Amino acid sequence: MKYIFDNVSDKCSKLTTIAYSTSFSFGIKALDKRLHAPIYGIYGFVRFADEIVDTFHDYDKYRLFHKFKEDTIDAIESKISLIPILNSFQKVVHDYNIEWELINTFLDSMEMDLDELQTYDADKYNKYILGSAEVVGLMCLKVFVDGDEKKYNILKPSAMSLGSAFQKVNFLRDANSDYSNLGRTYFPNVNMLNFSEDDKQKIEHDIELDFEEALEGIKNLPLSSRGGVYLAYIYYYNLFLKIKSLPSSRILQERIRIPNSNKIKLMLQSILRNQLNLI
Repeated sequence: MKYIFDNVSDKCSKLTTIAYSTSFSFGIKALDKRLHAPIYGIYGFVRFADEIVDTFHDYDKYRLFHKFKEDTIDAIESKISLIPILNSFQKVVHDYNIEWELINTFLDSMEMDLDELQTYDADKYNKYILGSAEVVGLMCLKVFVDGDEKKYNILKPSAMSLGSAFQKVNFLRDANSDYSNLGRTYFPNVNMLNFSEDDKQKIEHDIELDFEEALEGIKNLPLSSRGGVYLAYIYYYNLFLKIKSLPSSRILQERIRIPNSNKIKLMLQSILRNQLNLI
């Protein structure tokens, strides 16, 4: 009867994804249906870890985070957890042979956010991007290739570039709240009090290169996942273009968004392009 509990766990991961991210929710819906539950499972896990370090300021975040990490290890080792999000995630880990190294690298980057006074040089920045985004892309790639290690290794650099692009766009989108509310500046050698057009353009050039490499990989994904990943790419690339069109001063004044009405239009366009092989 465990399948009932597993079903409840999967629904919790799905509910978490829908509640926290319209973009990823739309992207997952564009995947083959058999991929929905495992990708919801990965998103639910990474979202909860991120919430601990970014949101729960009135609680003991250190204790909560390390308890979450211990519970994750126990869930994977025991192949079950009474925490639905972790029960869903551990099933994905075992079904798709996701290595602990990827999970631990992700958790290490989340732990970095517990130090709210931390400054980022180039090495720390790259380490954070690797753990918070690139390895999450690799976890999803494990699901998409479903055991095809040769294809996994071929697409690995592109999957990492896509995760990197998404995270760097997030940094620009959230620069106002990260700096004003959390005191964080992820970009190395950038003073957010004097965030210049030159600073912004250098970051944007770096993101553009990530998007270019990511798109080449998307073109070679299995058909079961290509449309959904392309849709997420289109959402983020259009958000990037909107950020790129704005002066650096606006970045620290508001959180830049793509309206849901525009997302629906982009969804229809991307589905059509994918179906016509025009990616």
